[in-house]
Amino acid sequence: MKLASKSHIIKEVEVLHRLVKVMGNMGVCHSTLIRIASSFIIIILLSPVSNAEVRDYSKGWDGDITVEGGRTIIVEELSTTWCVSCAEIDPYLQQVADAHGSRITIVTYHPTDGDDAFQPEAAKERIDRMRLINPQIGQTPTFVVESGLLRVGPDSWPDVQKDILKEETNRQETSQLSFSVSKFGDNYTAKIENLSLISADYETQLTFMMMAHDLPVPEGYINPGEATRDRVVTAIASCKLGNNTINNTGFTQASGTLCSSDFSVNFSPEGKFSIVLIHEATESSIIENLDTAKTLGLVEFAFRDIQIQSQVNIMPLVFFSVGLIGIIWVAYDKFNAVKNRKAS
Repeated sequence: MKLASKSHIIKEVEVLHRLVKVMGNMGVCHSTLIRIASSFIIIILLSPVSNAEVRDYSKGWDGDITVEGGRTIIVEELSTTWCVSCAEIDPYLQQVADAHGSRITIVTYHPTDGDDAFQPEAAKERIDRMRLINPQIGQTPTFVVESGLLRVGPDSWPDVQKDILKEETNRQETSQLSFSVSKFGDNYTAKIENLSLISADYETQLTFMMMAHDLPVPEGYINPGEATRDRVVTAIASCKLGNNTINNTGFTQASGTLCSSDFSVNFSPEGKFSIVLIHEATESSIIENLDTAKTLGLVEFAFRDIQIQSQVNIMPLVFFSVGLIGIIWVAYDKFNAVKNRKAS
């Protein structure tokens, strides 16, 4: 198992600093901040890292790109553009997704509620799928790791991190997925390449999902945050492996005669984007057995802004991280001491 690289640790320490600052400004209690820092450091040091395919949006590219993988864990978020806490945490989540590399992909669904500025039909389909497992879902922001427990609110992020680590630790065999991305001017095609799918005793499908990065929030809608939102799911297309039936919402076209060999989607994004390929259960399989809801394999290609960090000695970063936990702990003890003196 390949542990976190130096560049990943640099990024995640930076994210930890931002997280503590943002959560503190939002009024999150000191004990929660300690839990956040502790769980984050554990994940930094122990989590495996796989290869990620990310192309720098500022540089572009020509030709074809082939993406391979399968062990990526999905974190699904329910968010709205009018939600204050969603807007405050959105920039942080963008940093989290970048720092984690290909260990996780964070996808954000904006509901059709009459008030959200996006309301993509593709997101509605995925939210309906989530409701098969968690009928009570509705509050924003809500996070779900691999169809697990609902984690509601920004202060639930320590639980999200623990869910991620638990899933990474327990996950055994996954499907090995591969797809190519071809660019023709402003048009793109993502197409299935080599697959090695794990067997399942229930019906499964291959799903292409597209996310928009830094998507502008249209005028005329309530927007308590920045001018853009990240990781907004805008298109979804699935191909059932049992009968090669294709369903498409949001892509320019989805086609193929055999899911496992030539399933493809065409799209013309207006800016930065990610394409995710998932091997997962069909909705009918989930209805029959909720335990089938976890993904069987996932891989992502991202065309967005990236930052390359220089290589540095790892140990100062570790000591800094542990020291930061100590600082937070001391602050928490002082806070309790003052509180107890006032109470007496």
